[in-house]
Amino acid sequence: MAPNEQPRPCSIADTLAIVGEKYSLLVLREACLGNGRFDQLVRNIGAPRDILATRLRRLVDAGILTKSLYSDRPQRFEYLPTQAGLELEPLLMILMAWGDRHLRADDDRPMVIEHACGNLLVPAVTCAACGGTFRHEDITSHAQAPGWTLKGPTAA
Repeated sequence: MAPNEQPRPCSIADTLAIVGEKYSLLVLREACLGNGRFDQLVRNIGAPRDILATRLRRLVDAGILTKSLYSDRPQRFEYLPTQAGLELEPLLMILMAWGDRHLRADDDRPMVIEHACGNLLVPAVTCAACGGTFRHEDITSHAQAPGWTLKGPTAA
């Protein structure tokens, strides 16, 4: 690609390059639920074993999961979320809440998450500085990448 044909530099795209493949976030879901053994992952996700093995390698290589030996004979591993993996858990909660709101009836939720306060978790993105809840109309984006504006690349 010519320099002016390069896609916008983007942390979302960089993250999706790691977790955007089919099954990757489902692997993380299961690991966060404590189901990190290969057979559990195959059963709970429904991924073909060879594809699952590839996703697990990528997630370990990216530092999202860690591989821990739980049996010597035969040698077997379980996959546990790292700190980086746990930092993606709120994304899973937001995706689940969106799916519950837009793809299911209220009484058809396959899982609910209870917060430590005893109430059902309703995830929300908030500003760390003021505590305000994220709303599209309250944000202003600023392009930081050299050669880019919000509309696209600057003229060469």
